[in-house]
Amino acid sequence: MQRVKILTVVLSRNRWKDPFGVHSTVTDWTRRRSVHTSCATFEFHEFDKRSGYDTGFEIADTRIERIRLGLKQLKKEIKLWKKEVKEVLICDPIFDYRPGEVDVYWRFYEESSLDHWIVTSDSDHAEGFSKCELKISNQGYGLFHGNLCSRVPKDGRIQNSGYCNIITKRVSKSFQRDSFLDWSPYTHLNLRLRGDGRSYLINIHVSGQFDIMWNDVFTFVLYTRGGPYWQTTRIPFSKFFFASKGRIQDKQAPLPLYRITNFGITVSDKADGPFQLELDYIGADFDPTHHEETAYEMYEVKQNFIVGT
Repeated sequence: MQRVKILTVVLSRNRWKDPFGVHSTVTDWTRRRSVHTSCATFEFHEFDKRSGYDTGFEIADTRIERIRLGLKQLKKEIKLWKKEVKEVLICDPIFDYRPGEVDVYWRFYEESSLDHWIVTSDSDHAEGFSKCELKISNQGYGLFHGNLCSRVPKDGRIQNSGYCNIITKRVSKSFQRDSFLDWSPYTHLNLRLRGDGRSYLINIHVSGQFDIMWNDVFTFVLYTRGGPYWQTTRIPFSKFFFASKGRIQDKQAPLPLYRITNFGITVSDKADGPFQLELDYIGADFDPTHHEETAYEMYEVKQNFIVGT
């Protein structure tokens, strides 16, 4: 039994190195196969959290380049680790969340505030022709703008296009350790923005540990008003509905506010043309009169039916 375990570990570590010496004419997918205990692996399992999309991070090809990148990042990570240690020693948690006070998590006031965000569109992945950008406007606010195009490339492979998206970088601790945002004391999402009359999607990602949970996201529609006036939008977290890979799930669940990994805004309303959304801040607040856990029915789907009847 111990030898079987050792063989499984060796094969799993070398699954990208063609351990069985498959002929070069075989497809890449066949060469990447490895030993698994489940026959459903090739249908549902995902090896990549980004599903094949570019992460945008600098990746080294050789060991020497990886060492150079690591040493370059080491100084920054040590500073972040010292800051974490000081926070633990100070031990000054918030005990009282007062109604009406907004705790701001992202504010757009200088160029460095844009470092927390990743901007993507379908054209970045050769899936369309949309363009977008996130910058600081002339008035000193965050400006998410671009041109939306739903035209599909004629390559016989792409079926859907027409989206632009901004998303925060994964919440992490020092030395690239994954972490979470804890919004459990809050009841509402609070944004101050100035829109163009379009509808946007607000996405709160709650990526889990296993691959089937990597694309879990809670979404709600943001309706904006056109014109020169600012609007303050408060959305209860209970209104966010559960989806995965852009598909609303039959079984709904409350938003787990204690394990938020990313926050994003998407425009994909199939209305081709320019768009712009100006943002002042994104935060959360507490309302003691709000007791709703989720606004959607959570029911069990019975599986005792017979196909064809």
